Amino acid sequence: MTMGKKDINKILQRTVAVMAAHTEKEDSMMPAAGAPLPSVEAVKRIVQLVKVIIFTDYFHKRQADEQMRSYIIGVNMEELYELLCQQIACGLQFCTECKDDPRETAEGLALSFIDQLPEIKRLLYTDVEAMFDNDPAAETYGEVIFSYPVVNAMTHYRIAHALHRMEVPILPRIITEQAHSKTGIDIHPGAQIGEYFAIDHGTGVVIGETCIIGAHVTLYQGVTLGAKSFKYDAEGNMLNVPRHPIIEDYVTVYSNASILGRITIGHHSVIGGNIWVVNDVPPYSRKQQSKAVDLTFQGGLGI
Repeated sequence: MTMGKKDINKILQRTVAVMAAHTEKEDSMMPAAGAPLPSVEAVKRIVQLVKVIIFTDYFHKRQADEQMRSYIIGVNMEELYELLCQQIACGLQFCTECKDDPRETAEGLALSFIDQLPEIKRLLYTDVEAMFDNDPAAETYGEVIFSYPVVNAMTHYRIAHALHRMEVPILPRIITEQAHSKTGIDIHPGAQIGEYFAIDHGTGVVIGETCIIGAHVTLYQGVTLGAKSFKYDAEGNMLNVPRHPIIEDYVTVYSNASILGRITIGHHSVIGGNIWVVNDVPPYSRKQQSKAVDLTFQGGLGI
């Protein structure tokens, strides 16, 4: 039956009225302040600006002249500062203990982050070098910077980790989840990752919040550095305590390995693919799955 314009409008207006009314559940999930919330698009722009500042010649027209290069970086830096001030101030609504003026606090945090950009740049270039050295298919550093998902994921992570250490609410998770949705690499901003970090292929990699990863570590696709179990307080609330692995220097973890719990994988160890590790592994170890069992089935029976 075809509905008349009046009936259509009545349904639309009724639904709008229902949807516009604040529910108790909705209100319980919103910060008390009525200021604007962070913008996902603005946060995405922050990452883009950092990427252009750090990899200037790759993501902007290459400039041999130092003055022009300085000008380009300066323009992007000014926009980055303003966006950081704006978005950090919006995010501070989610900080229940923050009592100072959000804009003033955000300005200080934005400057603190910008002061860390040289170190973030240094770390990212070590990640590029590690990926190039670990992948014989990589012919140039430019190929790694332009196209490897690990560079995208680590750029997001290193930005987010710096903000996380400064206790900036919300923004670090937005940033790492943007990389997660694009690359399939899920790194919590609270994880601690050393220099020269490489992830080959990358899809399905999960790195938990309390992971500590040393230098010169390489992971392959599908690796999980996760929690084995969770601890609760007397009221049954989950405790945020160290629960993810410690991976020491020069460790390689092959595809689809799951390393779970607060255990330590000793330096210079190799963890084979498709293996479940829940106990400490001493340095210079080689861990691999048990030998496959070759069974014969007839007509599909026994599968």
